[in-house]
Amino acid sequence: MTEQPVNMPPVKLGLAVAWSALWTGIPFKIVVVLLLLAAGLHPWEPVGLAFLLLLSVPIDIWAVGLSARTVFLERLRVQPPEGLGMALWWKGMALNVLYFPLAYFIESQTKALSKAVTGHIMETELIKVWPVAERISIELTLWSSVATMMLITLVLGWLFLFGKIVARHAAGAQPSNASYQALVRQWDLMRVPSDQPLLLTAFAASGVLLVFLFWGFMPVTTPHPHEQYKKEEVKTPPTIKPTEVLQKSEKLLAQAEGAVQALEEQKAKEEAEQSKSKGKGKASAKDAAQVKVEPGKPAKPGPAKP
Repeated sequence: MTEQPVNMPPVKLGLAVAWSALWTGIPFKIVVVLLLLAAGLHPWEPVGLAFLLLLSVPIDIWAVGLSARTVFLERLRVQPPEGLGMALWWKGMALNVLYFPLAYFIESQTKALSKAVTGHIMETELIKVWPVAERISIELTLWSSVATMMLITLVLGWLFLFGKIVARHAAGAQPSNASYQALVRQWDLMRVPSDQPLLLTAFAASGVLLVFLFWGFMPVTTPHPHEQYKKEEVKTPPTIKPTEVLQKSEKLLAQAEGAVQALEEQKAKEEAEQSKSKGKGKASAKDAAQVKVEPGKPAKPGPAKP
């Protein structure tokens, strides 16, 4: 079978399939992420990331196949071959395994080289006299613009290679002579089957199953804290019984009344002792005043006091 020419550039063709497949599979991947979080497996950790990638395989195959068949019918007007999603997925994964490490190395080296060159430029005498804020802005603009251009180039390179893979499958497909309305109905049936009650039942059952899985994975107490963010256990205060509180209050009041009475008695005793000591002092002063000593005569001793 002769290959038909594809009237779309490889970059545009790769973008049309990859971008649509990305946003087609994201809602389902969000559901998987929520289930993993409920189960205590964080997607940014190795175990959670491994489960996420494994569970995303059927989602990616379905999304790539749906997007590619839509592009084949709508843009290229060819009949999509059988197993298109699976073929594009494994070839895309092989491309990712080879291309992404190389792209990461190129981008990191470009960033390091641009920062080094920018550092030498900023050390020139002409720029050293400029204010600090302007120098920071110029330095950031110089190296980030180069790194951004390289990143855009690498993304376009990946789209070009992926578009070449899609174009090879499109070139080997049979051209479609159906009308535009027939093509629209065909790609609509790829998204929504003609058996609507069956679709509604499957959708509702899947939703109920996901809800049960979510609440089954959810820990007993929510929110479920991470091991690195454990908080001290808060002890619940004891229950308050009004009768016991009244009894304790009455005892405290009785003790307080006894303490007040004791303080009053002690104060009264101290005042009585102070009044007695003042009375004795006045009597002794009065006796001393009554004794008169005449000149040339010895003073007569007064009566002895007990």
